Parts: sequence; structure tokens; C-alpha cells
Amino acid sequence: TRFSEMKSREVGAGLVLLLLMLLRAAYVRGFRPQPRYTPDWQSLDSRPLPEWFDKAKFGVFVHWGVFSVPAWGSEWFWWHWKGEGLPQYEQFMRDNYPPGFSYADFGPQFTARFFNPDSWADLFQAAGAKYVVLTTKHHEGFTNWPSPVSWNWNSKDVGPHRDLVGELGKAVQKRNMRYGLYHSLLEWFHPLYLLDKKNGFKTQHFVYAKTMPELYDLVYRYEPDLIWSDGEWECPDTYWNSTEFLSWLYNDSPVKDKVVVNDRWGQNCSCHHGGYYNCQDKFKPESLPDHKWEMCSSIDKVSWGYRRNMVISDVATECEIISELVQTVSLGGNYLLNIGPTKDGLIVPIFQERLLAVGKWLSINGEAIYSSKPWRKQLEKNTTSVWYTSRETTVYAIFLHWPENGVLSLVSPITTSTTQITMLGIEKDLKWSPDPEGGLLIYLPQLPLLTLPVDFGWTIKLIGVE
Repeated sequence: TRFSEMKSREVGAGLVLLLLMLLRAAYVRGFRPQPRYTPDWQSLDSRPLPEWFDKAKFGVFVHWGVFSVPAWGSEWFWWHWKGEGLPQYEQFMRDNYPPGFSYADFGPQFTARFFNPDSWADLFQAAGAKYVVLTTKHHEGFTNWPSPVSWNWNSKDVGPHRDLVGELGKAVQKRNMRYGLYHSLLEWFHPLYLLDKKNGFKTQHFVYAKTMPELYDLVYRYEPDLIWSDGEWECPDTYWNSTEFLSWLYNDSPVKDKVVVNDRWGQNCSCHHGGYYNCQDKFKPESLPDHKWEMCSSIDKVSWGYRRNMVISDVATECEIISELVQTVSLGGNYLLNIGPTKDGLIVPIFQERLLAVGKWLSINGEAIYSSKPWRKQLEKNTTSVWYTSRETTVYAIFLHWPENGVLSLVSPITTSTTQITMLGIEKDLKWSPDPEGGLLIYLPQLPLLTLPVDFGWTIKLIGVE
């Protein structure tokens, strides 16, 4: 009847009004509808970076794969041998392996026999890392998880017969560290990739059959905090379908609210598009960038993967590593430090020693690193190099060399009536005075260097300065 129709309209209108009132109340309380990102860089680049990444500051990178078996030259062994035909690699194979030995024959020797994910995760935690990034697949195409589209060239079918990605992920996340997955878009010798290359990348057989299925599988299977993309340089992002994948990742994936990505999504992307910027390996900006960035560096300065022919002069010193960490964080970056395990799944003692040295340093100075922000001045060069960081109103000055006269001169901080100065790791306040030439003079503790809290890179904490 007409009455019941009118009544139902009134009820419907009332429900709509109630819904609008609830939405308005939620909006006032701070609720905002989740934005939808479209598959174009203008939209994708507007996504705010999840806060955890900037707060983390320090992570450990792990390069591990079939390249860990020859363990000679670098993780690009296969390319140098068969792609470029470098004489020294051909000679190495003649000297050490029988005729007809192929790269695929290395696969069964990648045993990971002594891989203990909990031991690795304990080491990374002791190093002070807040996130860990593992190579799920390097340019050789071997996957460290049971990829459904990498038959007989994955760690479940060949070699370890284990899900390496999954095992390390559980150990890392159990210790409240974030888990990142490195993934190479290209594979040097995959027949479909070579076909697309022959077609001038006008076809996308490899992308649809291999790259994209693997990326979606990694996200659904492991729900990573970070995707560290690589192997993009030969093709534009349109070949890789990068923007389609990222719009799904940001809008509808199970990790849409927490996931962070880098900038290697096509030959036109590095330092321009994506989440944070890597720009290039071992990137060191001269001044404070206006976009969040990360420096990836390796303890073995010559290679990312483990090398049997590594010598001590190739290994970054504790001082070099801590200097890079301090400079990177002062300039607003994150520091991702790489190690290469052996084919057996062992991390050699020199790498353990370096990681533990970073952890010891961070146990004293971490207050100036984690969750810090760049200060108005990043670097000051007087008698020693001083790098600044800040947390709210507190300023930290990290100096890398102890002044011979025991007096540290700082020009940039402006003292006030409430200025208080200490050194991290030492309880007593430090004496200081205005410098007649401007700035202030800090009288460092008169202690033997061996009794100081750290051997290198000391932090002055300044409260009440401008």
C-alpha cells in the first residue's frame, strides 16, 4: 500500500542519514577513507612511506643462491662465464670442474646443510638490525622458495630441499624484526626473457609467465614488510607491468598498509619513482636529499655473494662501516649492510665479527640513530668530522676522530640557559664553554681511549640547544 511504501522510504532515508552521521563522526575523530592508487607514477608516488622504515635506520642484506657454490669472482658468476665469456672465468671452470659441467650442475651442491635460521636471526638481532632483506631470486633465476613457476630450479626441488625464504622469515619475525624480500625482475638466460628481448620487449611472455606470478606468490605466501626490486635496467616499467603490480600492492594486497618498496621498477625509475630511493648500489649523496633513501653496502667490498677468493683487504673495516652508517643516517637515509653466506648456510666469522661490532656500537649510540631525523646541519668539519642527528628537541653530534687536545669544537649548535651536554655511554655531564670564535668547546672525558664506551664514533648528546 501507499502507506507502507511511504514508511519504507522514511526508514531508508533514516538509515542513509544515520550512515552519513556516523561517517561524519568518524571523519571528525580522524578516520579517513583509504585512498585508491591508480596504476601511474603520479598516483603511486603520492603514497606516504610507512613510518616503520624511516625509524628502522639499519638493516642486514643477505645475498644467497646457487652463485654461492662456485663462490668465486662475484654473484654474477654465470653471466661473466657464459654471458660475457670472460677468460678468467672460463679458466676457473677448466681448472676446477670436468668438461661439460653446466651452471645447472651447481644446483645440487647448494645444500644449505648447516643453515640454521634461528642462529642467523640471533646474529642479525645482535647486530642491531631492525630489518632483514634476503635474495629470494637473483638474476640466475634460482628461487629460494618453492616457486610454482620455477620447476626444478628452486630450493625445494634442488639442493637444500627446503623453503629458505619461509624459514628465515619465521625466525626474523619471531624476533620482531621486519622482513624484506629481494627479487630480480629479469633472469639472464630464461628462454622467455630472451624471446622478449629478441622482440625488442614488445612482447611480455616472460612477465606474464614468470615475473608477475612470482611477485604475487611472494606477497601472498610470506606477507613481506619490504620488496627490494632489482634487475630492471634493460626494460621500461611498462614492460614489467610495474605500476599495475604496485597499485594492487598498495590497494588490495594483504600487506597494503605496511609494505615498503624501493625504486627499481624499470630503467626510467631509479631515483625518480617507487617508494624510497636506492638510486644505485652504494649511493652516497653529497647533501640532504628531499626523498627517503637507502644506502646498500657490502662488508665484502668486491662482491655481494660469498667468495672463496676474498682477502682481508677486500673486507670493510669496523671504522669504515660505522662511518657509512653515521653519514647515511645523518643525511636521512637507511643503511642496509650485506653479507654473503656460504653454500652450506654458514656466515663466515669475519662477517659475524663485523656485524657484532655494529651491534656493540649501536647498543651505546643507538639513541642517536634509531627513529632520528636529520638536523638543520648535517656535517661540520673542524679538527674532526662531526655528523648531526636529532630526536625532537635533542641534538646528537657524532664525531669520528678523537681531537688530540681532548676538546671538541662545535660551531652549529646555539647554547641557551638550559644547555646540558653528555656523551652517550658515560653518565656524568661534560664541561663546556662558549668558543670565543663562535660555537662552543666541549671538554671530553680524560680517560684512556680503551676505557671509553666505544672505540670509534662517539656521540655527544646536546639538550637545550638551538
